[in-house]
Amino acid sequence: MSFRDRFLALAIVLVWGVNFVVIKVGLQGMPPMLLAGLRFAFVVFPAIFFIKHPQVPIKWLAAYGLTINFLQFSLLFWALKVGMAAGLASLLLQAQAFITLAFGVLLLKEKIRVHNVIAVTVAGAGIYLLAAAQGHDSTSLTLFTLVLILGAAAFWALGNIVNKVIMQTYPVPTMSLIVWSALVPMVSFFISSYVIEGPALIAESLVNIKWHNVFSIAYLSLLATILGYGGWSYLLSRYETSMVAPLSLLVPVFGLLSAWILLGESLSLYQIIGVVVIAVGLVINVFGKNWFGHRRQIATTIIDK
Repeated sequence: MSFRDRFLALAIVLVWGVNFVVIKVGLQGMPPMLLAGLRFAFVVFPAIFFIKHPQVPIKWLAAYGLTINFLQFSLLFWALKVGMAAGLASLLLQAQAFITLAFGVLLLKEKIRVHNVIAVTVAGAGIYLLAAAQGHDSTSLTLFTLVLILGAAAFWALGNIVNKVIMQTYPVPTMSLIVWSALVPMVSFFISSYVIEGPALIAESLVNIKWHNVFSIAYLSLLATILGYGGWSYLLSRYETSMVAPLSLLVPVFGLLSAWILLGESLSLYQIIGVVVIAVGLVINVFGKNWFGHRRQIATTIIDK
């Protein structure tokens, strides 16, 4: 991965890490389905008038919009609404990295190398330490919320695979895919909001909208979606999922740090250790191919001699 692409990946996971704090702020005074619908509405408009429709079959465009946008965020917002702590959600959602690797092997016949296994194992241990530190509040994690958040992770992972198939089979501009596919979650969220949250609550929320709601919508639409998923789609189109997916394990690191800085939440010793362990795992995943390849080359040279 080039230096430029590594910098892009770092920027994306930073934006996504802070994303959970922004969602928490945005949900103050606004119901979740409406907030999500407005998020994707501002992804679609006015950009859709200036960006050409992607030459992708409707079924793939709909599959992308449903999996990585509507279904993932429906379950995530639902889990947050019924009591899951935002920090814990940011941690458990990263199970998508492991699920994406599995989907890559099963559906795309990709290979997992030794350093990928080591990296995911090390980073997974770091996620476990972070989750263990967060899990002292038993009310924040129930079987129901765990199923919701793991379901969200699975749909994110499936969306990664759909994205890779689209970009490899129908190489379209990334922004075209992001903007036009956002029509699917926009309509789906607005219908869900009308049915579940009701027109009275929708009207009240829009009439009494606050600056923090506006900021949240702008951040979620422009940074988390257009920059985040646009850049993520670009990375997936250039590199194997085994290289890209584990980078998202930095999201809970930035999530915890942003909560500490912006919300005053402190980091425990377990969390600090977890952050360091995840960083080690990511270093192995990014540079491990060169390390293991170099060792294999040395071993082959010794055997030949």
